[in-house]
Amino acid sequence: MIQIENVKKSYTSEAAIGPLNIEIPKAGLTSLIGPNGAGKSTTLLMIGRLLDSDGGRITVADMDVSSSKSKDLAKVLTILRQENHFVTRLTVRQLAGFGRFPYSKGRLTNEDEEIISKYIDFLDLTALENRYLDELSGGQRQRAYVAMVLCQETEYVLLDEPLNNLDVARSVQMMEHLKYAASEFGRTILTVLHDINFAAKYSDRICAMKHGRIAAFGTVDEIMKPELLTDIFETKIEIMQGPYGPIAVY
Repeated sequence: MIQIENVKKSYTSEAAIGPLNIEIPKAGLTSLIGPNGAGKSTTLLMIGRLLDSDGGRITVADMDVSSSKSKDLAKVLTILRQENHFVTRLTVRQLAGFGRFPYSKGRLTNEDEEIISKYIDFLDLTALENRYLDELSGGQRQRAYVAMVLCQETEYVLLDEPLNNLDVARSVQMMEHLKYAASEFGRTILTVLHDINFAAKYSDRICAMKHGRIAAFGTVDEIMKPELLTDIFETKIEIMQGPYGPIAVY
């Protein structure tokens, strides 16, 4: 599981995260939701050790994130942040191959190649695997980065806004892929989402944040309450029952 104990991050006296205390169970898909500035991405980056906390303790699979060796943590935890800055001339397959670095150290084996092909196929990128990243649409690049993350084959996967640059159809497809990866591959996926209804349809659990604190954490039915969401987002939200579960209506 992911355990966060009294974790804090301060930027100014008026901009601070925490203290955060939460246990995210192993396996399944958990979504972080909340208004802009709630602290969702900051929390994810601290769990992924891309941002230092100012106090508290974070453990992933009983490994202390702040003190574990990078080579060991990289076999347990992987993270994809919002801003991807690869500007070199890489193909989709080469990018996905970076996910195998903790194991191959740059020398890909036949097993590595099979794993790369598995996730390129999984994300419907086979026809694009020899295309360069700068030749792709934003949505195609986003799927390529997710393929790279899945190729690392860690038990824990952190994704910051994986639906960036995706249209509605591709967003649905991406969430279906992530849900399948969580259920069939046994991954523990923690993702930041801005769309409440995508979170409601595909998540096993939802963590709602507001003003740098955890406002609520629970199952979809426990979080998809009009009073709770209205308070968190500070705008009136109603809940309707759709064919696939609760739907938030603004």
